[in-house]
Parts: sequence; C-alpha cells; structure tokens
Amino acid sequence: MLAAALLMAACSGTTTGPPAKSPSPLTGGLTKGLIAYAADQGIGVLDPASGKPTIVAPMPPGAFRVAGPVWGPAPSVNHPVIYFTLHDERPAENRNSPPGVIPYDWLFRVDPFTGAIDAVAASQDSQSEGPFGLSANARYLALTVGCCATYEVDVLDLAQSAGPLKVLAKPPTQPAFFTEGIVPGESGLIAVRQFGTGAWYWLNADANVLNPFPLSLGQDDGPIAISADGRMAAVALPDHGALIEPINSALPVETPSAGTSSSASPAPSAHPSPTTSAPHSVNSKLPHPDGVAWSPDTRQLALAVNGELDVYSASAPDGTAPANRYLAGSNVVGVAWSGAIDGETFAGVKASPGPQAIVDGLLAATRLPTAADTAANRPFTKVYVWQFDSTRTSPIAAISDATPDVLTRYPPLAAGVALHHWAAIDTWALLGGCYRYRVVVTGSVPPVASTVGLATNVLCSEKAPTPSPRASPS
Repeated sequence: MLAAALLMAACSGTTTGPPAKSPSPLTGGLTKGLIAYAADQGIGVLDPASGKPTIVAPMPPGAFRVAGPVWGPAPSVNHPVIYFTLHDERPAENRNSPPGVIPYDWLFRVDPFTGAIDAVAASQDSQSEGPFGLSANARYLALTVGCCATYEVDVLDLAQSAGPLKVLAKPPTQPAFFTEGIVPGESGLIAVRQFGTGAWYWLNADANVLNPFPLSLGQDDGPIAISADGRMAAVALPDHGALIEPINSALPVETPSAGTSSSASPAPSAHPSPTTSAPHSVNSKLPHPDGVAWSPDTRQLALAVNGELDVYSASAPDGTAPANRYLAGSNVVGVAWSGAIDGETFAGVKASPGPQAIVDGLLAATRLPTAADTAANRPFTKVYVWQFDSTRTSPIAAISDATPDVLTRYPPLAAGVALHHWAAIDTWALLGGCYRYRVVVTGSVPPVASTVGLATNVLCSEKAPTPSPRASPS
C-alpha cells in the first residue's frame, strides 16, 4: 500500500498549480503495534516506530492505584482498546468527617483512537488495595481481587457486549490465586499462582478447572507474558530481570468436564512434550520488572522496570543494554504491547477525559439524603438497590418504595449504608453500559428514590435532547 501511494504521488508530480485539498489515505497502519503503559500521569500509549508517547487516560498523580493496562477487543470496534483497573487512594471519609471518598475498585476501557472512556464495572472496596494481575487476550480479561487469604479470580468475557464478571476461584471452597498471565488468542488458559504454596497452574476459564502448568516457576516469580504464537514465555524474576523460556500453551489433552469443577482442584492432564530451546536471561542485573510484554513479531520484549519502559532484543545475550529506553522518571508500573493495528496511525490517537469525573460522579450519586445522614438516623437507614437494563422499559425504573410486594416481585441486590453513602455490597455489583440501578433509601426517612448509572443516570432508552436553536440577538 505504501509503495502504491508513493507511485501515485510520483505520477502526479508533473501537474502544475496548487495541490488538491483532499485527505491523505491511511497507509500501512501501525504495523509494530502500540505499547500501552501506566505511569504517574495516567494511562498512555507509545509508538515503538517513533518513540513518541502520549497520555490517553489522564489521572492526578497519587490519586489512584492502577493495574494494567492490557489490550483487548470491545463491542462494535474493529481495533483493540485498552483496559485497566484503579482503586481510589484519596483520603477516605470517616463517620465524623464531611462526605468525601469511599474507596471503589473500577474496571475501565479506553479507546485510544476515539478518546472514549467507559466504566465497565465497579465495586466498593474498603478492605484491599485494589485489583491486580490484570491479564487479557482476544476473548477473556482476568484479574485478582481481595486480600489476605481471600483472593479471588474474576474473569470478563470480552466477546459479550455487556455482562457481569464471572468468579472462577474464590475461597473458602476454592484456593486463593494470583493471576499472572494469559495465553494469547481466544484461549481460556489463565496462568495463576496459588497463595501460600506458590504452586503454578493453568486456570481454565472455558472448563472452570485447574490444569498442570508446563513450567517450573518459583513462588515469587511473575508476572509472565506469552508470545503471540504461544511458544515463548517471558517471566519477571524477583531480582534478576526477566527470563525467556519455551512454553507449551496448548490446551491440555485431557480436559475434565465443567461438571467436575466445583472444588477447583488440580485436574489430571497429559503433560506437554518437552521443548529443546534453552532459557536465557534478559539483563539479569535488573531488579524485578513490574510488567513484561512481547512485540507482535516476538523479536523484542518490553519491561516496565526501574520506573521506566525498556525495550530489549529478545535474542540478545544477557547483560546487553536495552535497544530503547523511554519515560525515565515517569514511574511506569505496567506495560502491554498490542498486535499490528490496521487502518490507524499514531497521529490519530486521541486523549479521553480520564476516569476521575466518572469516579467522582458515582460518589456524588451515592450520597445519603441529608436527613438520613445523621448520627441518630444512620443506624435505622435502609437501602434497597435493583439493577435493570435501560435499553427497554422496565417496571424497576418506576419503583418508589420498598414495599413487601415490591421486594417479593423484584428481589434487590445486597446493599447497605457505607458511612455517608450507600453501596452495593457484592464484588463488581455495579456494571456500566446501559445497566442502571434504582435506589430507595428509607427506614429513617420517608422513601427517597433515584436512578443511578456508573457514567450517567440517563436511561439508554431516552433519546438525548436536541438543542433548540438560539434566538438571534435583536
């Protein structure tokens, strides 16, 4: 395409007069992909062809703890987009302070070519420091939430236009796992490391079972990145940079049925055949990398290490300096490298407004009514929350009181008072898109009803008002 464009330009070079004012066609696209990263200023993308970075989801430094970013598909979009999570780390309110911040975990999606940012899901979280271990491929997004011995693995099916995150493993009936990576493509194999024992497994999102892991990794190793062809793994080591070694990421031969998955215990499987390539280190003088990512052609490896982004030749001997160093002093903590992106250029990248307005909007929408938010009334305040799809008419949208008949016909979500706010209790209880939530606060005050959404309270079934033309000044 590039050669054809140059040939056409050469053939038209004999014309005289000013050039025609027509848009230039896109040529070639981003054949080397884009590197997404998380840094002090927010989520950004870097063009590996030019080394130019730009922020696409700005955030105030220190306001949020970020996990990711990762690349994945999105509904009605023909190019990959960026997913990331955040946890609100601004000073939390207390019972005696004015209404302020109660911490939420958030899953966001940002399109670097349109500047659109969407809240995928949110959950109130005062116990942990937020999600971690974010991993994604062309089908699934996986992460770990929780703390201590209660870590759970949740997965989002990116092939669905909207829907809840699914719990794959959750104590006490299943082991606690840390998500460490995922097989590329549409595979359901998620690399997990067990809390306590440090043992590694494939957690199979398709069959909801555990399978043996093909590499012998330590209890402090990870995260890992698997090349696009599924044949090489880059492992972040605790204190010696990264290690590249062969991996068999094919689905295990003997995959148990989903009916045997309730205990999430290791399942019998044929061990993959051994590979012959020897592992080799990528600059073993480095400390632990916070993130690792392969280039689309598997010739380079990007590391988020020492607060910057370093790109190494994957075949270079141990100790070789990085081919490129970017974003020094930016506190880079996450990295992901997309595949080639057709039909787009780095000049077409657009910044979104960032996530803070959405985060603060939910805090404002969940404040208790003034009369209910008193020391005397809070113990008697009751909160009822219902979820409904706002693309069509729903009787839930008209609920004005939590009467016994209403509660019988429409069972509410688990919810309660959280200091000066109300909150849905279950993990990832609040979903974005066209999901809306009807809320009734009562008990200590006459029923107060409202409708809340993650990004907007307007129902998707309601058309946006058309602005009327302004009268000309007389």
